[in-house]
Amino acid sequence: MDELPPFNWSEAATNWQFAPVVTAFTAVVAVAYLWGVLRVRRRHPRRPWPLRRTIPFLLGLLVINAATQSGIGTYDDTLFWDHMIQHLMLLMIAPPLLVAGQPVTLLLHASRNPLHTGVKRIVRSRPVAWLTWPGFVVAAYAATVVGTHLTGFMNLVTGYDAVHEAEHVLYLVVGYLYFLPLIGREPIKWKVSYPLRLFLLFIAMPVDAFTGVVLGSYQTDPFVPMEPRTWGPSPVSDLHEGGAVMWIGGAAIMFVVIMVTFFQWTRETRSSAAMGWLEAARRVSMAERIAESSPAGPAGDPARNGTQGASPRLTDVDEDDDQLAAYNAYLTRINSHGSDGGSVG
Repeated sequence: MDELPPFNWSEAATNWQFAPVVTAFTAVVAVAYLWGVLRVRRRHPRRPWPLRRTIPFLLGLLVINAATQSGIGTYDDTLFWDHMIQHLMLLMIAPPLLVAGQPVTLLLHASRNPLHTGVKRIVRSRPVAWLTWPGFVVAAYAATVVGTHLTGFMNLVTGYDAVHEAEHVLYLVVGYLYFLPLIGREPIKWKVSYPLRLFLLFIAMPVDAFTGVVLGSYQTDPFVPMEPRTWGPSPVSDLHEGGAVMWIGGAAIMFVVIMVTFFQWTRETRSSAAMGWLEAARRVSMAERIAESSPAGPAGDPARNGTQGASPRLTDVDEDDDQLAAYNAYLTRINSHGSDGGSVG
C-alpha cells in the first residue's frame, strides 16, 4: 500500500475511500426510513412524522458514512488519534442520533398486520428486554470501551481488516443499545426515570477518562505498529494524542448528551405542571371514549387484554404507541359510522 500524504483537514474532507457495503446498507436504511415517513403522512395527514425525528436519524447515517469513508476512515489505520476519533463517531455520535429518530416507532406506525404485530412482539420479547436493561447496557458499554482499547484486541484490529470492520459494527450496536433506554422513546419495556438516566449517562464518563488516561500513560507503544509513514507524530506521541481524544472528546460528547437530557427533563416537568386539571380531564375523557369504543372479541376483550376493571390510561396519545393506535382506530370507527349515517336521506 502506498504511503498516504500527511494528514490535514483538507485531506480528511477530500480523501474519501468508497466502502460499498457501508454505502449500500445506509442507503437502504435511509430509503426504508423515508418510505415509512411518507406512509405515515399518507395514513395520518394531520399527524405526519415529525422532522425532529427524521433529521437526527439521517444525520446518524451520514456520521456512519463520514466515519468509515471520509478522510477519518482513510487514515484510521495510519494515525491512532484519528482511529480514536472514528471510534467516538461510531460509538457516541451516530447511535444517539439514530435513537432520536425512533425507527422502531416509525415502523410500528407505518406497518400493518401481520408485520405490525410481529414487530411489537419482538420489541416486547424477553431477549430484547434483557438486551435493553439499563444495567446490561452500561456494563456492555464499559466492557466495550475498555476491552477494545486496553487489551490485545487492538492488535487484531490492526492486523486483520475483518476484525476492524467487525469492531465498527460492535460500536454501533453497543452504542445504540446503551443510548436506547437512556435517551430513547421507543416502546421497550424499560421506562427509566430522568434522575436515573442522568446517573447512568454520567457514570460512563469515568470509563472514557480511565481508558484515555491509561493510553496516555504508556512510555512505549504496546500495540502492533500501524501503517508505515514518514510524517506526523511518533508512535508514542500518537498513542498519547489518541488517549486525549478518548478522554476529552468522550467527556465532551457525553456532557452534551447529559445537558440535552436535563433540559428535556425540565421542559417536561414545566409542561406537566402547566397542564392543569383541564388537560387531565381531556385525557380521562379520551381514554374512556377509546375504551368504550374498543371492539370485543380476541383483539378487544378487556379480560384478555388485562384491562377489565382497570382505570383508563391517562397517557398522552402523542407519547404512547398503543394509545395512538387505539385513538386512530377510534377515529376510523367514528368516520365509518358517520358515512353510514350520512347515506340516510
